[in-house]
Amino acid sequence: MSDHYTRVLSRPEFIALMAALMALNALAIDVMLPALPYMGEALGVSSENERQFVISAYMIGMGVAQLAFGPLTDRFGRRGPLLAGMGIYIVAALTAIFAPSFGALIALRVIQGMGAASVRVISTAVIRDRYEGRAMAEVMSLVFMVFMAIPIIAPGIGQVILLIGDWHNIFIFMGLLASAFWLWTFIRLPETLPVAERRPLSFKSVYDGFVIVCTNRVAFSYGLAGTFLFGALFGFISSSQQIYVDIYGLGVYFPVAFAAMAGLMGVSSFTNSKIVRRFGMRRLSHGAMLTFTGFSAIWVAFALTGFLPLWLFFSLLAIIMFSFGWSASNMNSLSMEPLGAVAGTAAAVFGFIQTVGGALIGGYIGQLFNGTTIPVAAGYLSMGILALLCILVAEKGKLFGVGDYRTHSDDAAAAAVSAH
Repeated sequence: MSDHYTRVLSRPEFIALMAALMALNALAIDVMLPALPYMGEALGVSSENERQFVISAYMIGMGVAQLAFGPLTDRFGRRGPLLAGMGIYIVAALTAIFAPSFGALIALRVIQGMGAASVRVISTAVIRDRYEGRAMAEVMSLVFMVFMAIPIIAPGIGQVILLIGDWHNIFIFMGLLASAFWLWTFIRLPETLPVAERRPLSFKSVYDGFVIVCTNRVAFSYGLAGTFLFGALFGFISSSQQIYVDIYGLGVYFPVAFAAMAGLMGVSSFTNSKIVRRFGMRRLSHGAMLTFTGFSAIWVAFALTGFLPLWLFFSLLAIIMFSFGWSASNMNSLSMEPLGAVAGTAAAVFGFIQTVGGALIGGYIGQLFNGTTIPVAAGYLSMGILALLCILVAEKGKLFGVGDYRTHSDDAAAAAVSAH
């Protein structure tokens, strides 16, 4: 990276900016949770499960649009597509204030998610532009830690906004905050993709980029494992208001319980950033996935017996969420590591798979809510097993290895860029 880049944006500010951009996605999801009943009442939606579409519509819009932003950012650089996408996010959020029906609100949430796709793809690509290997995993963990501050406070912010106004003000808040981040990005973030390393925006180039990503066994398997993890998480998020309020009767204390879980994930990510250089991404993520799956099985067993008081539910979920923090950031880094030459396309492919796949899986789990935690617990267990199977495919049946990041697909990616 150039001296200009290093001088303009220090490492702490770089991490803070990337975390702020990624946090826009968490904000657009979690700040909505306390308002779902009020939105449904105002727009004539009585079904609690149907109200969850406010969440899943955003996720689907974000997931699909990532496939476009990946090739665009590899062709035109990082800054332009990022600023354009954030602009779409802002306009959609502010327009949602005037949504005349639930259908119109869902459509605007899809558009807002499409704008947010730029943040999801390009933030990851920018991090990969600047860092690689365990250094990238360290930065990813720190970004994820700051990013998790939003789920800690977002439901509480939503609750406070509802105390002083109606649900429309939540969209005003999102639009204004995103505008501030847009200005920060415009002023402080320089271009990180040199012109010489950009890929042409032709069908063949885009197709070749997708082939490079999808044929890298290690990268694609870890990306798919992340999909299953996020599917489990989105299933819990979709049902969290019903679990904490309807099952355990926490009422207005629901944001506090939600924040505690998000806080544990933040602590987990911070811990990971301190030890990943010593122990490596594979060892930490593999151990965390075994813990995630094992305690999910214990949760299922207790849920099926009917003995799951709040203290036990909370204790099991705390261990699972802590494990998620170690797994997610490391596996995200492992999926991106071999594909630096096509970082934008790689971020788009994995972002699409994880967002759309996670939203569909999580939405399905959420729709299964039946007044108990059994559907969510079973979702965590089944997704943990599938993620472990993906890891075994990536590592040829071996766990806790060190790994060799330089793969045939990485050579192909570099050759493809050189050819153009």
